[in-house]
Amino acid sequence: MTTPHTFGISRPPAPGCPYNSGQATPAGPWPLPIHGPAFSSDPQATYARLRETGPIAPVEIAPGVHGYLAVTYDAALHLLRNTPGKFAKDPAQHWRALRDGQIPPDSPALMMMQPRDNALWKDRVEHARLRGAITGSLARVDTHALATTVARIADTLIDRIAAQGHGDLMADYADPLPMQTLISLFGCPPELGMRIVRAIAALFDTAADAAAINAELGAACLELADLKRRRPGADVTSWLLAHPAALTDAEMAQQIILVIGAGTTPTTNLIANATLLMISDEEFSGDVFSGVRPVSDAMDHVLWTDSPVATYCPLYAREPETYRGVRLEPGVPILVSFAAANTDPGLGIDPRQRSGNRAHLAFSAGVRGCPAPNLARVIAETAVEHLLDRLPGLDLAVPADQLTRRPGTFHSGWAALPVTFPPVAPSTSPTPGGTS
Repeated sequence: MTTPHTFGISRPPAPGCPYNSGQATPAGPWPLPIHGPAFSSDPQATYARLRETGPIAPVEIAPGVHGYLAVTYDAALHLLRNTPGKFAKDPAQHWRALRDGQIPPDSPALMMMQPRDNALWKDRVEHARLRGAITGSLARVDTHALATTVARIADTLIDRIAAQGHGDLMADYADPLPMQTLISLFGCPPELGMRIVRAIAALFDTAADAAAINAELGAACLELADLKRRRPGADVTSWLLAHPAALTDAEMAQQIILVIGAGTTPTTNLIANATLLMISDEEFSGDVFSGVRPVSDAMDHVLWTDSPVATYCPLYAREPETYRGVRLEPGVPILVSFAAANTDPGLGIDPRQRSGNRAHLAFSAGVRGCPAPNLARVIAETAVEHLLDRLPGLDLAVPADQLTRRPGTFHSGWAALPVTFPPVAPSTSPTPGGTS
């Protein structure tokens, strides 16, 4: 089991350290955990304590799993912009505790950080080949057709709750909409698609049975690749298969996991976080409903203040590295907290400057940045706009301080978003003798 002494910082800096500014050292266990109910209930409190020790701090990622966490904007940019030069991605080669068999095989962190044959974990030539297949395939998506697909799915989901005047925006809308959209984009049969997206959602939640879920996920993606080799269509899976990168079945399965994983749970969180802001914050609810400010401006605000992917992008120092007094040792994973970086007080960004400002790191940065942030925004913005248009008077059914976060180190989402609204008619009239 990796212990804190491997990090080069075995305890918080002494008073007078430039990252402590003479303040007393933080109380509590060291390194601080970025998992568990206490962290999930108020992650910003943990980020603030970590910033007191430095721009990059040692943390416990999961029980028995340790690493570093970048908690300032400048530190996050340093890491992202210096990959692959100073920092590598492949855990099979660079994660010492994994090589030494010190990571519990059922660790929820392992399921999100283990080696995979996809673009996220490869370096240099292999990364370029696999990422090229992904970006080339996603570039073929027609954004106008995508918006139409999202609107159709949104109408179907809203119709199920429209007449009852209440619902849970997570279970009824924000969760299923990205799932169904990605299933459509990948040309995936519904039953197989739901197996894939449910497994991915469970991994983001750092489920206890993550090993079994991971095995199911790989098998389901292999089934989809095999299906599309036999029956190709105008979909992302078929375009990946036809790409000159000549992906193997195993590589196909892993690229599917990567792209669907990036497009479902994070987009769910973006839809929910943005909707919550616009129905609970007076600054946005009035402006958005009156049409003075577009939904896109409110979306930018959310990407700054409540990043859908809170922490991810594991990487490893190729050589011993000192960043602003913090010693980073090779062999130890370094995670980037997009949530901490975007809310770093050192940025000095006025809240009024967030709308329309896309310098946030919610989609990462550098050669590892999100390959299709425009598609994510089309899905999320269309979903939120459609929801507000169809359900005017949407409001929280409980006080905002009674909402609870989903568990998990890696993402920022809500367990439930109970809402009320004046009942409305379905979007279509019932067909004779049938259903609407």
